[in-house]
Amino acid sequence: MPVRRFFGAAAASLLMLAGLMTSTPAAALQCVPFARAESGIEIYGNARTWWTQAAGDYDRGQEPREGAVMAFAGTRGMPLGHVAVVEKVVSDREILISHSNWSPIHGRRGQIERNVRVVDVSDAGDWSLVRVWYAPIGDLGTRTNPVQGFIYPNAGGDSPRPGYDEPVWVKNDWKPGNGLDLVVASLGN
Repeated sequence: MPVRRFFGAAAASLLMLAGLMTSTPAAALQCVPFARAESGIEIYGNARTWWTQAAGDYDRGQEPREGAVMAFAGTRGMPLGHVAVVEKVVSDREILISHSNWSPIHGRRGQIERNVRVVDVSDAGDWSLVRVWYAPIGDLGTRTNPVQGFIYPNAGGDSPRPGYDEPVWVKNDWKPGNGLDLVVASLGN
């Protein structure tokens, strides 16, 4: 009986240790806090709601601009939508974005990807439908993704809402990207 108990405890310990070594971190960086930190656009809630929430507080449009947030619509495969920040306009049908929680990297979601290729595949060339680079296949993803449009940061430091008080990070001269290296490091890359 004691031998059976010993081997049972040893097996349970090994299984627990194996589980700890192969599990992914509990906290993954979602697209919303990443886009908010990178762009300075202070919108909260699921990504699919950003387009509607931006109305009246931020300029919106169908033209990609550097620093704008690209708002993806919610779909069956992506019910909460997605948001990403435009880094560079390459051509009238191609941009580079930075975003989080898109491609699984090293088997884990919640990773930041920078300078990711996005191609407008809409018939009208109006950025209403795109394909996004997907790291696991090393190419543009096979799925097309509907886009609601682009949310532009307010120029000249105008506050987005009447009576809006700047967050502490703005008052302390925080710049988009600052501190995200700490978030990335905490994910155990």
